Amino acid sequence: MNFKTFGNIGAPALLLIPGLGVSYEIFRPLIGMLEDRFHVIAVQVDGFTLNRHTEFTSIDDQARQVVEYINESLGGHLDIAYGLSLGGKILSRILERNEVTIEHAILDAAPLLPLPRWLVGPLKYLQCANVWSCYHWTGFWRWVFHSHYFDVLLDECKKTYPFGGSKAVLDGYTSVYTTKLESISGQDIHYWYGTKESFVAKPQVRHLKTLYPDTKIEIFKGMNHGQILVDNPEEVASRITRMQYEQDIIDTSID
Repeated sequence: MNFKTFGNIGAPALLLIPGLGVSYEIFRPLIGMLEDRFHVIAVQVDGFTLNRHTEFTSIDDQARQVVEYINESLGGHLDIAYGLSLGGKILSRILERNEVTIEHAILDAAPLLPLPRWLVGPLKYLQCANVWSCYHWTGFWRWVFHSHYFDVLLDECKKTYPFGGSKAVLDGYTSVYTTKLESISGQDIHYWYGTKESFVAKPQVRHLKTLYPDTKIEIFKGMNHGQILVDNPEEVASRITRMQYEQDIIDTSID
């Protein structure tokens, strides 16, 4: 794991953790909008690094490495942390460890619950085929795994796949979906998801609410997994800026 930094040291610290199969560069548009007001730290998760071979270890090991960085480089304090999907899972474990201070935490479609064990194997190979298809880009796989923002994910997966390969995807998926968040500590925790992923997201939200009743739920109409970041980084930038400087984000409730 390593950390890419942008903006001005001394400004509010913003940590960004990407999802499975993609690098920190998925945050590039967002970073460009925020680096004038934040000290931005973008994580390169093991197994999904650029230009060097790494192996994914586990969610807990990734969380440990981030905690060590925060303690050593930021005095144990973050103003805002934003984790996307797998990155949100890592962030949830950081909050569970409760060894650093994070003023505001955003879990974007983070998987907090395990899948049934019988389902983990088939789905992790399906996900691996999904990422493989991004890299190899054949017409058949595009048809099978297409989504409306596929081209962005294609570009990102093609960057990281040569350095972690299928093993990183399989190991990452296994670690994500065989662990359960047991507790969480924080001052201001947000959970984001799109209406098109409600079936998967709502159980995560209910579980999180049992652990942290004051969680602020924000639901994006017509959006799919990670789509608010991919299609509307300016909206994400606006919410993060308001969270830090105005703190007037309105909570929306789950049915």
